[in-house]
Amino acid sequence: MPPEDEGGPPERPEYKVYRSRRGPKLGKPDLAGLRGKIPGRKSGDGEPKPPRAPGETSTARRVLKWVGIAALVWIGLSILAFAISAQIQKGKLADAATESLSGNPLLAAIPQNILVLGTDARSGQFAGPDEAQTEKCLDDIGGGRGDSSRCTGGPFRTDTIMVIRTGGGTFRKISIPRDTLAEVPGQGPQKINSAYATGGADLTVRTVEGLLGIDINQVAIIDFDGFRKFIDSIGGISVDLPKAVCSSISEGAFKLDLSAGEHTLDGFQAITLARTRESADCDGDGQIDDPSLSDVDRTQFQQLIIDGIKDRLTSPTRLPYNFIKGPIIAWNAPKVMVSSMGAFTFPQLPFAAAIGGNDGSIVLKPSGATEAGNLVISPEDCEKFARQFMGGDPPHEPNCPQG
Repeated sequence: MPPEDEGGPPERPEYKVYRSRRGPKLGKPDLAGLRGKIPGRKSGDGEPKPPRAPGETSTARRVLKWVGIAALVWIGLSILAFAISAQIQKGKLADAATESLSGNPLLAAIPQNILVLGTDARSGQFAGPDEAQTEKCLDDIGGGRGDSSRCTGGPFRTDTIMVIRTGGGTFRKISIPRDTLAEVPGQGPQKINSAYATGGADLTVRTVEGLLGIDINQVAIIDFDGFRKFIDSIGGISVDLPKAVCSSISEGAFKLDLSAGEHTLDGFQAITLARTRESADCDGDGQIDDPSLSDVDRTQFQQLIIDGIKDRLTSPTRLPYNFIKGPIIAWNAPKVMVSSMGAFTFPQLPFAAAIGGNDGSIVLKPSGATEAGNLVISPEDCEKFARQFMGGDPPHEPNCPQG
């Protein structure tokens, strides 16, 4: 029978006893140095520090918190300014200019083709004495109508024709010289720049679609004054010129004399470069500096300007400047063009361009010319350039007429 059943005391458990090893005496421990580590106390002999109240933060954390809030408000203000300005610019575009477009609002996620146009209608600050147009004329031409009835001249044509493919990690550009022979719907083979004079942005959209066999999703018409102000607001742009440029535009109202290599251009200089297709006499020797300069060179200059703007906005070294001037840049950016992209779609354009990198620039280089001076693109080059631009086969058969 177990002991507990007999009413006796329980048995004691067995213990093992160990003897510690002898060692040197370290003396009495000093606890004064630990007092500073106790919450609410100072080190040494200082007076006790009041414990921090629950939820209380340090001064440094409070400063960082308010700096972060201010930065978010500044960024939000920039986005709001961009969206409002973009919607205002969209409102200037004629309804007829958007009839043939097939865009969607998800520009950042889905690649789209944006047709960028620049016309030869000029305001007083960008024109020679006999070239300036009224504000009503500029509203009509710049809004994609192509109607020159309220102008003191005309008809007005496009001297900049570029398609930008961006979105979904893509960023490519293709430029079309203004004298390229194209099938203009309802007009037959004509210089491509005549499409705008006949039917405005809508007819130009359909002409470019037929030439390259692509779909145009958005359209943007350059506003020269907005273009100048935007470039100045980002501190100018840097371009690396492949050749020296000597030009005189609008009866000598605008001049450039630049060597080959890298230059920083302000707004007026950038516009002058974008319009340069003929060389002038900068040496004063009575000879044209570069007789070979042509409209093909101008399309290359225009692409350099687009790259310069993109680099200025996405360069890590420019982030502090762009952040400080964020709302000003955001307000001026959409004013570069009157476009079909509004408050939701246009703000996606800088992001789409930034993540798209640079897949290259393409210029439709002619293989010959007709007696009328129309530049002809061979069928083989026409298909090659279209595939290169789309990153694969275009959705339709390209059509480059041979005259």
